[in-house]
Amino acid sequence: MSTVELTEPPRLGPLYRRAALGALSRRGGDALPDTTLVLRGLAVDRDHLAAYARVCGFRLADTLPATYPHILAFPLAMRLMSGPDFPFPVVGMVHVANRITVHRAIDAGERLDLAVHAEHLRPHERGRQLDVVAVATVDGTEVWRGVSTYLRREKAAGGGGRRDGGQRPAPPTPSAVWRVPASIGREYARVSGDRNPIHTSRLGARLFGFPRPIAHGMWSKARCLAALDGWLPEAFTVDVAFKLPILLPATVAFSGSPAEGFALHDAKSGKPHLSASVTTTT
Repeated sequence: MSTVELTEPPRLGPLYRRAALGALSRRGGDALPDTTLVLRGLAVDRDHLAAYARVCGFRLADTLPATYPHILAFPLAMRLMSGPDFPFPVVGMVHVANRITVHRAIDAGERLDLAVHAEHLRPHERGRQLDVVAVATVDGTEVWRGVSTYLRREKAAGGGGRRDGGQRPAPPTPSAVWRVPASIGREYARVSGDRNPIHTSRLGARLFGFPRPIAHGMWSKARCLAALDGWLPEAFTVDVAFKLPILLPATVAFSGSPAEGFALHDAKSGKPHLSASVTTTT
């Protein structure tokens, strides 16, 4: 695998324009780019960190929230996924799962080396899926790893593609109920750089089949981890499966604990938004 060294974070505006053009021209393929993008010595902007913490519900601290390095690596992931050698258009891909491993607490004053690549293109009953892997190191030692799994929906995929219509299990008893405002999509877009119109625009959401904008999956994961802030071990892995989207505005029910994992459901219907496991790592 070849390595491309970047001297600064990619600018997201041009990448979104390139992604929009790719949605019109790219036909798909069978190979992921054999490239790792690397950005070294990235410093954390504490004002940005504070804004991120406010939007996601984290307390202000000198250590990074578990989901924050995902934000730092996002421009690299967008450059990789919007490139001409990426087999699918970014627009329309569905973020179905995310796994984060925190090897140790990361101080906000540390400089991070980031590396991003794509791997494991594989069939799925509704199309094909792949992993975008981001790794953060300090002085050559891995301190954080994130694996985002994306689904490319394809009509001709084997296995049908319809979900099981069976009865859902009853949701767990909630430990908290949150009102999610309609503005959260725009607020999270400002701090994350993820300005996908399905999260920020009613028209953009409708173009992809949603009646209203939907919350970012990584916001919902971050909000759940913020509810467990102070209870999680220093080193852990949190594995989330994103289920039904949160249509904004919404009222959601949170349940869980560091030992048992957590879940997020619609407070009225009980429909699941995400489920997660938390395991201690060494």
